[in-house]
Amino acid sequence: MEARIPARIIHIYSAPVDQPEELPLFNRAALANSRLLHPNFDHVFFGRREMEDFLTKEFPQFRDVMASFPQPIQRFDFFRYLAVYRLGGFYFDLDVFLAKSLKPLLNYECIFAFEELTISNFLRQRFSLDWELANYGFGAAPGNPFLAAVIGNCIRGLHEPAWAQRMLQDIPRLFRAPFVAPFTTGPGAVSRTFAENPELRRNVTVLFPGNVCNQTTWHQFGDFGVHLMQSSWRKKEGLLRRRAARWWENFRRSRQVRLSNRLGPARSGEWRSLFPAPPT
Repeated sequence: MEARIPARIIHIYSAPVDQPEELPLFNRAALANSRLLHPNFDHVFFGRREMEDFLTKEFPQFRDVMASFPQPIQRFDFFRYLAVYRLGGFYFDLDVFLAKSLKPLLNYECIFAFEELTISNFLRQRFSLDWELANYGFGAAPGNPFLAAVIGNCIRGLHEPAWAQRMLQDIPRLFRAPFVAPFTTGPGAVSRTFAENPELRRNVTVLFPGNVCNQTTWHQFGDFGVHLMQSSWRKKEGLLRRRAARWWENFRRSRQVRLSNRLGPARSGEWRSLFPAPPT
């Protein structure tokens, strides 16, 4: 019998150790939104202590791995994969607001959303993949093989820095820092795993927008919800460097969008695709 996603939603929040672990109002609103739409789902919330207890009980072999990631967001990325791999269900960041119930998605084995067109030449040139999967929200059955491969690649990136750096090699060193976490444990890492494992992605369902080149439809969980992109994990840098990095990224992205437009609005391949429901 094919594995299915259980009716469970997982959230994570961990404030810096020198601050009280109290959810800000914005994040409490996102949590309430999720719970009100899903009264019959199991809701699991991991704070700092719950994360530590879960890791000790379920994945003691990965405690040193977690501690080895240099950035907190990398640790949170890694933990979300472990939590869904063990428990099954959906994970969502606390800046995701849902518009309707996820119940129709319980018939699937593994769900990821389209994130955006990638600026990674590595993904484009090596795998002909011009887009990325999101990791702000996803769902999977317990023990899902694709999630296991994502976890394995996060660990590999720690042990083999040269292998991980291949995703970053075409980004100028001056602007590389903000992309390290996304490309080693975040959406880039998930997308690389997806690209490298055609036998595993056959059971991954991707929530696509109607037109992948329309930037107004990026960062949406299909037609089920939207990611508001708080990016609270990003390190604050000097004004000049931020402006220069933004200029470079916008320049690279506009060029990549022009290239992707030639491929049309949809993407097909060895995966299952779901598109927004037609308006009624």
